[in-house]
Amino acid sequence: MDINTDSYKVAPINDYERAIEIIKQAEASIAELTGNPVTLIAYEKTEE
Repeated sequence: MDINTDSYKVAPINDYERAIEIIKQAEASIAELTGNPVTLIAYEKTEE
Protein backbone atom coordinates (compact mmCIF):
# COMPACT_ATOMS: atom_id res chain seq x y z
CA MET A 1 0.00 0.00 0.00
CA ASP A 2 1.27 3.46 -0.89
CA ILE A 3 0.31 6.40 1.31
CA ASN A 4 1.09 9.84 -0.04
CA THR A 5 1.64 11.84 3.14
CA ASP A 6 1.97 15.12 1.24
CA SER A 7 -1.77 14.92 0.46
CA TYR A 8 -2.92 14.23 4.02
CA LYS A 9 -2.25 15.37 7.56
CA VAL A 10 -3.39 14.00 10.91
CA ALA A 11 -6.87 15.37 11.64
CA PRO A 12 -7.15 17.50 14.78
CA ILE A 13 -9.98 15.61 16.50
CA ASN A 14 -8.84 15.92 20.13
CA ASP A 15 -11.72 18.29 20.89
CA TYR A 16 -14.32 15.99 19.30
CA GLU A 17 -15.05 13.33 21.91
CA ARG A 18 -17.75 11.69 19.79
CA ALA A 19 -15.35 11.25 16.86
CA ILE A 20 -12.83 9.61 19.19
CA GLU A 21 -15.54 7.29 20.54
CA ILE A 22 -16.55 6.27 17.02
CA ILE A 23 -12.94 5.49 16.07
CA LYS A 24 -12.43 3.44 19.25
CA GLN A 25 -15.63 1.47 18.57
CA ALA A 26 -14.51 0.82 14.99
CA GLU A 27 -11.09 -0.35 16.22
CA ALA A 28 -12.75 -2.77 18.63
CA SER A 29 -15.11 -4.11 15.96
CA ILE A 30 -12.32 -4.66 13.44
CA ALA A 31 -10.13 -6.30 16.08
CA GLU A 32 -12.97 -8.66 16.97
CA LEU A 33 -13.48 -9.58 13.30
CA THR A 34 -9.80 -10.10 12.51
CA GLY A 35 -8.54 -11.39 15.84
CA ASN A 36 -5.78 -8.77 15.75
CA PRO A 37 -5.51 -5.38 17.45
CA VAL A 38 -5.83 -2.45 15.06
CA THR A 39 -5.25 1.27 15.30
CA LEU A 40 -7.21 3.67 13.11
CA ILE A 41 -5.74 7.08 12.38
CA ALA A 42 -7.87 10.04 11.32
CA TYR A 43 -6.37 11.94 8.41
CA GLU A 44 -7.71 14.93 6.53
CA LYS A 45 -6.89 15.79 2.94
CA THR A 46 -4.68 18.84 2.60
CA GLU A 47 -5.36 21.57 0.08
CA GLU A 48 -3.75 20.95 -3.27
